[in-house]
Amino acid sequence: MMKPDPEATAANAIGSDEAEWMKTLFAGIPGRAVYVDLMQVYRLVNAEFLAFVGLKENEVVGRTVAEVLGDAIADAYAPHLDLLLRGEPLRREGWADYGRFGHRYVQEVVTPHRRTPQTEILGFVAIARDLTDLKLREQELAEQVVLQKSTEAYHAAIVRAALDGVVVIDGDGLVVDFNPAAEAIFGYDRDAVAGRPIADLIIPPEHRSAHERGLKSYIASGSSRVLGRRVELPALLASGETIPIELTITDVTRGGQHLFAAHIRDLRAAKRAEAEIREQRNALHQKEKLAALGSLLAGVAHELNNPLSIIAGQTMMMRETMEDPATADWAALLGRCDRIGTAADRCARIVRSFLAMARQREAERTPTRLQQVVDEAVDLLAYSLRASGIEVDCRWPEDMPTLLLDGSQIHQVVLNLLINAQQALEQSGQSKRLIAIGVDLDRAAGTVSLIVDDNGPGVPAAIRNRIFDPFFTTKAQGVGTGIGLAVSRGLIEAHGGTLTLGEAPGGGARFIMRLPYEPALAVSDETPPATGKAVRPSPAQHVLIVDDDAAVAELLAEVAGRIGFIRTVVHSGEAAKAEVAVRQGRFDAIICDIRMPSGDGPAFYDWLLAHYPALARRIGFVTGDTLGPLAGRFLANSGCPVIEKPFALGDIRAFLADLTSRT
Repeated sequence: MMKPDPEATAANAIGSDEAEWMKTLFAGIPGRAVYVDLMQVYRLVNAEFLAFVGLKENEVVGRTVAEVLGDAIADAYAPHLDLLLRGEPLRREGWADYGRFGHRYVQEVVTPHRRTPQTEILGFVAIARDLTDLKLREQELAEQVVLQKSTEAYHAAIVRAALDGVVVIDGDGLVVDFNPAAEAIFGYDRDAVAGRPIADLIIPPEHRSAHERGLKSYIASGSSRVLGRRVELPALLASGETIPIELTITDVTRGGQHLFAAHIRDLRAAKRAEAEIREQRNALHQKEKLAALGSLLAGVAHELNNPLSIIAGQTMMMRETMEDPATADWAALLGRCDRIGTAADRCARIVRSFLAMARQREAERTPTRLQQVVDEAVDLLAYSLRASGIEVDCRWPEDMPTLLLDGSQIHQVVLNLLINAQQALEQSGQSKRLIAIGVDLDRAAGTVSLIVDDNGPGVPAAIRNRIFDPFFTTKAQGVGTGIGLAVSRGLIEAHGGTLTLGEAPGGGARFIMRLPYEPALAVSDETPPATGKAVRPSPAQHVLIVDDDAAVAELLAEVAGRIGFIRTVVHSGEAAKAEVAVRQGRFDAIICDIRMPSGDGPAFYDWLLAHYPALARRIGFVTGDTLGPLAGRFLANSGCPVIEKPFALGDIRAFLADLTSRT
C-alpha cells in the first residue's frame, strides 16, 4: 500500500487487548480481512486470507505485502496513499491482476486505523470480498441469455422462412405456433389459430378421436407409434377441402411444458407429379406395345389365316358330306367338328393374346403360369420366327409353380426380348439360328429367373452399358424406337425384379429376367367346359338378347334355349327398350352388345337405371371392342359383367347363371 517508513516503525504497534478484539472481529467478516502497519507489514490476518494465499499465519504475520502478494499488488496502493493518510477510506471494485493468484474480481475497503480521532494513523484495516466466481457466473449467464435470444431469433427466422408448414402444439393440443408456410397451406392466420385446438383446425373429423387418444397416451406413457416417423395423412383446410400431407412430429418439450412440433409438407403437387409421371410412363409403355404390335401384324394375320382356312375347309367338307345323309360317315363328321373347334380355339387364343398386349390398364398381379405367358408370346411370333429360320427351344422345370405376376406386362417383356433376338439373328448370317428359353428357380434366394439366350452376334462391349437407356437403338430408322428395353426393365423393376444383360454360352446375347419367387395357388387357364346336361331353370326364366349381328344373336338364343330359357331377341337398343317397356321389366336376365347402330349398350343401360333399376343389375355385355375408349370407360364405371368375343358355349352358360343369380 505504501513504502515502509523506518522512523514510524516504533509507532506502528497495537496493544494486545486491541489485537485480540480485532482478531475476533476479523473472524466474523465474510471475506478476506487483514491489518497492516505503516511499514506494509501484516500484523493480523483472518482464516479466509490465509486460505487465499495458501500460507499459515506465522508465514504471513511479520512479512510485507510485497513479500506475500508481490510487488505489483503492493505498488497498486501507492496512488491512494495521500487519501489514506488523510484518514479517508479507500473503496474500489473491479478486476485486478494478483499475479500468481490469477485475475480476480474484488470488492475492497481500506480504512485507516487510529486509536482516537486526534491520534496519528497507526495502520490500515483492509477487507476484501472476492467476487470472481460470482462475476464469472454472471458473465456466463449473460452470455447464455444473449445466446438464447440469438438462438431463438435464429430458430424463429428458420421457422418463419421454412418452405414446409411448422405447427407447434402444447400438451392439451392447443396451437402455440403456426408459421407462414402453414398459413399458406391451410388458409388460416397465425393470430386467429393461436390457442385453439389443432384437432378442430386441420384434422378431419373421422381422425380426431384417434389424435386425442394418441396425445393423451404419449403424455401418460411416453410411447408413440407416430412420433419421429414420416407418415402420410389427410388434412383439412380452412375451406373444408381435404388434402394429402406428409407429417413428422417431434417432441420439443422444455421447462416441463409439453410441446410438439409438426413439420408438414403439402403433397398435392407431388401427387399430381406422380400421376403425370405414371401417365407418361403408361403412354411410353403403350407406345412400345403398339410399335411391337405393328411388327407382329403380318405374322398374326398368317397365324389367324391358317386356322381360319381349316375352319372354312372343314365346314365345306361337312356340307358336302351332309348333302347325302345316307352315305355320311358320322364318326368322320365328329372328327371334323373337333378340328373346327380346335382351329376356332386357336383363333380365339391369338386374338386374346393380341388384345391383352394392346390393352392399356394398371398393373394387376394375379396367379400366372410363366410357361403359358412365354408360350403365348412364342405363338404370336411363330410365323415370323419360322420364316426367319429360327428355332425356339423352351425348357421348364418340372416343379414350376404358379406365380403372382401381371401376365400382360411379363408377356410384353418376353415378346420384346424375342423380337430383339429375332432381329439380331436375322442380321447374323448364322446357318443355325437358335433362341433358348429356360427358367432357374432359386428358392433359397427367393427368385425366379427367366433366361433368354440367342446364338447371334451378341451386344458389342462399347454399348453394353447403354442398351437400357431410353431411345438408344442401333437399329435402322423405322425398325426400332429405342424404348423397348428401357420399358421392359421398368416393368420388371415394378415387379420388384431386375432385367440384366449377360453372355450366352453360344456367344450371343443373354437377357436374365429375375423376379421375386412369390408362388400362388394354381388356376386353370380357361373356364372349364360344361359337362353333362345343363340344368334347366325351373320355372322357365326369360332372357332378352340384344345384338345387331343376327348370327351372334341367333347363337346366343340357341344356347339359352338349350338350357331352358324363354328367349326374346332384338337387334338394337331402341328395340330393347320397347320390349322391356311392353313386359314392364319382367325379364330375368339381359345379354346385350355394347356397340350397335340404333341405340348402343351404354345408352340402354342408362335407360334401365332410370326406369327399371332392378333389371339394370341383371344385365351383362358381350363385346369384341374392349380396346375402344367407349367400351373401356363404360365397363369400368358401370361394373357390369362382360365376356369378350369370341366366346365358348360354356362361357354363355356360366354368364347366364351369374346374371340370374343377381338380386
